[in-house]
Order: sequence, then structure tokens, then C-alpha cells
Amino acid sequence: MSAASPHLGPSGHQDTFSRDRLPPFDRWPDLKTEGLDYADRLNAAVELTDRMVERGFGDSIALIGNGRRRTYKELSDWTNRLARALVEDFGLKSGERVLIRSANNPAMVACWLAATKAGAVAVNTMPLLRAAELGQIVDKCELSLALCDTRLMDELALAAKESRFLRQVVGFDGTANHDAELDRAALDKPVTFEAAPTGRDDVALLGFTSGTTGAPKATMHFHRDLLAVADGYAREVLDVTPADIFVGSPPLAFTFGLGGLAIFPLRFGAAAALLETASPPNLIELIQQYRATICFTAPTAYRVMLREMDRGADLSSLRCAVSAGETLPAPVFEEWVEKTGKPILDGIGATELLHIFISNRLDDARPGCTGRPVTGYEAKVVDGGFRELPRGEPGRLAVRGPTGCRYLADDRQRDYVVDGWNVTGDRFVQDGDGYFSFVARNDDMIVSSGYNIAGPEVEAVLLAHGQVLECAVVAAPDPERGRIVQAHVVLAEGAEPDEATARCLQEHVKAAIAPYKYPRSIVFTDALPKTATGKIQRFRLRPPVRPPAP
Repeated sequence: MSAASPHLGPSGHQDTFSRDRLPPFDRWPDLKTEGLDYADRLNAAVELTDRMVERGFGDSIALIGNGRRRTYKELSDWTNRLARALVEDFGLKSGERVLIRSANNPAMVACWLAATKAGAVAVNTMPLLRAAELGQIVDKCELSLALCDTRLMDELALAAKESRFLRQVVGFDGTANHDAELDRAALDKPVTFEAAPTGRDDVALLGFTSGTTGAPKATMHFHRDLLAVADGYAREVLDVTPADIFVGSPPLAFTFGLGGLAIFPLRFGAAAALLETASPPNLIELIQQYRATICFTAPTAYRVMLREMDRGADLSSLRCAVSAGETLPAPVFEEWVEKTGKPILDGIGATELLHIFISNRLDDARPGCTGRPVTGYEAKVVDGGFRELPRGEPGRLAVRGPTGCRYLADDRQRDYVVDGWNVTGDRFVQDGDGYFSFVARNDDMIVSSGYNIAGPEVEAVLLAHGQVLECAVVAAPDPERGRIVQAHVVLAEGAEPDEATARCLQEHVKAAIAPYKYPRSIVFTDALPKTATGKIQRFRLRPPVRPPAP
């Protein structure tokens, strides 16, 4: 695809919704795809399953989870049966959007692959999302079919009840029992399936992210993009081999998790061991049980893992730890290398670019440094006028490469893409050797334990409570999570500023939106600082961040 003038290859979609809603070409980032050449007709799910069987990996383990190990041949057969059921029993047409709701388990991976084989545009969602949040996604994508782990049906059923688009919610068994509507429909299907003849430039995935407005944005990723992040980052930086076993905590609904726990292992004949509840203790147990070699998680989890090593945890099988979601503190880097003798790789990615585009390397990792661009990507630091800054001066990070931002029908495209470059919203500095280091976020997004949380969304929920008169949400430093959500609240008359009220407000937020967004700290105040025009001055509420001890 030419960087100067994007040209879309042939499409295999019957439903043209996604291609019709791509941004205008003049708002696209420059895409540099040299060295990542794919055929005009490409189905990423076929490449990750059927093609791997053809290459001789049929008897190799592909997925581990819920007490079972599944080979590549079993995964290929399973996804072909599911794809047939979606098309023959539920009327799925290529190009239609399909929402998938599940925790991290092999059944979710199988549903995603099956929908992709059938030519659908997958919309993977977290189990923590509530009905209102799911409803926003359904409306944005105008989707009529959802696949849901039967243990998580309630909130999606509520969303469907209020939706003018969502007509079918089909349950699947997220355990190993295959006892739900979709599983039963697939049971007697043949193990062969003629996949939809999707094009390399057909949209395969809509990945949702949240900006500071809290309004959901859908990032659009082609079939070629799903393979490009594996053939780029995973091949070059991780040097994946069929002997590798991947583990990690990020949800498959996040592109970081989908890459690290599904696309990367399946692209290279490796295996992924999946956890529905990926707490650090559970992650440690999985690493020890299956002798995992590559781990994806946030710095907060690595801190816990280091403490558990002092108590006897055996993480010696790991050859590589990947840290993302928030910047990796230098002391954690240094302690990890000292205790394990193995590298821990910091990196930065974005949902808009699908995965990591700047990273340290196995043989070239520095503490307090994010690293160098992955091959195929370029990065620079610019000022407010988009002029490149001298080395050593912090500014806005701009990047371009084989993947880039394409929002689904969203005017915020013009904010993210400037002069063909993706502007991520991060402040970085580049040193004289070309290495990039994170400075801060440009906006009010709160990053807590790897989760992106939009403050205004939390404020809106709090303001809906009868005891809240005014509120402002900011990030507060936390030794375990990096940052936490802190709410400054002016109470309505008669409300008591006590622990009981704080707990009540926290439970109110947990019940309304995904629980990880709730304010772990609530500060009661008589008034919020404001400008003469009435705008809340949130910067005056943010607690100071103490520099790390020398």
C-alpha cells in the first residue's frame, strides 16, 4: 500500500458497512508496508489455523485453558465447525460485525477465529463491561449478532433489550464442556469450511479505546494488520519459536492481549496458556505448571512476582518478560534482571496501531527507557507546531509504520493523525543514540494497572448520585498500581463526608460501569478550584508525584 496514496485491494465483504466508514484517504496515516507483502485475498484466521496444520503443526499444542490442551488440528476443526454454524444456523454474512463477550479462555479465541473465517468483523469485549457500555459499542458498530459466554449473559441481555440493532445473542460454553447453543449447533458440522474470500485490506477487527471524553472510539484493523504485528514485532523483538509458551494478564478484548496471547503464538506454531482470572498468584502458578517462556503483563504484576520469588516462586522457565500498559519503572527493571538474569522488555503500543511499535530488545534493554522503533516504524518527538525537536527535548510522540490509526466514522481522526503521522498523546524524549523514553501523558487519561480510564466518564456516574453536588476525577500516584482514580467530591446538602458515604459512592460507580474504573480514593471538599469562566482546574487537584528514591 503506497504511503502517499492509499489504495484498497479487493473486498470479500457482502456487508460494506466497515469499508464505507473508513476515514477519507487524506486523513489516513502514511502506511509503510515494505517487506510485509500479502496476497490480495487473505483471511487472517485461516493463516493462524488451517495454514498452520498444512505446515505440519497439526499435532502441536495451540491453546491451553480450563484443564484442556488443544492441538492446532483440533483448533482448526473446532473453528471450522463454529464458522459453519454461524453461517448456516445464524445467518452470518461476511462484513457483518459480531460482538464477542468472554473472559480469556480457548472458547473465546475459537469464536474470534470462527467469526473471522466467516468474514465477520470481530468486536471483542471485556466481561467487566456493563449494559450501558455494551450498548454504546453495539450502536457504534450497528451489529445484530453477539456471541457470549453463557456465564456472562445478564448485562448483554440488558443491552440487547434496549438496542435497535442487536437481534441475536447466542451463548457459547466458556468452559471445556461445549454445552451451549453455539456449541450444540456446531457439534454435527463437518470439520471443513470454505472461509470467506476476504481481502487483505478488509476490516477484520474493531478495537475499542476510550479518549478523555469517555465516548468510545473504534479502531479499524485489516486482515493484513493482524499478521503484520506478528511478522514485525513478534518475529523481530520476541524471536518467537514453536517451543514457546505464552502467558499473560491482558484481556483478549484488548489488542495488546489479542496479539500477545493469540496472534503471536498461533502465527509461529507456539502455544498460549490462558487464564480467566489472571491475578499475579494465578499467573505464577500457570508459569510454573506449564513452564511458560514469554509473559505479557503490567509492571504492577511484575512487582508482585518479584516479591513471590523471594518466597520461593519458580519463574526460571521465562526467557522473556514483556511489560506494557504503563511505563516500566527502572527499579523494577533492575530488580527483575538481577533476580532472574533474563530481560524484561518495556515497550509502547496503542490500540490505534494495534500493538507495540517502540520496544527494547532482548540483547539491548535499558532501565527507564522504552527503546527503539520496531523495524518498519519511524518515530520522532515534535513540538506543538509539529516541528521535530532536538534530541534531549521532551515533546509529543509521532509515529508511522505498517499499521496506523483509522477510526470508524469519527471526527477525532483529524486529531490523531497529523501530516501522515500518528500522534499518540504521549510525551517522550529521544536521546542522542536514538532511544526513546516516556515522560508523561498529554491528556487526562488515567492509566491504572494497565487499564485506560477516562476521568469524565467516572465523573458523569458520580454526578448521577443524589449525594454528589460536584466532582472532579484525577490520577493519584499509587505504589502498587502506578496511578489510581481519585475523586474530589463536593457533597449535596445533608450528606455526611464520612467513610460510609465514600463506600456508597464507590459501590455506585462499580454498579454503573466496569468496576476497575471506580475511584479507589475519594476526597471530600467544600469547593472545586475553577477558572473565571467556571472550568474546573483539575491540575490543581492532582497530588504531586514524588520522584523515586535514588
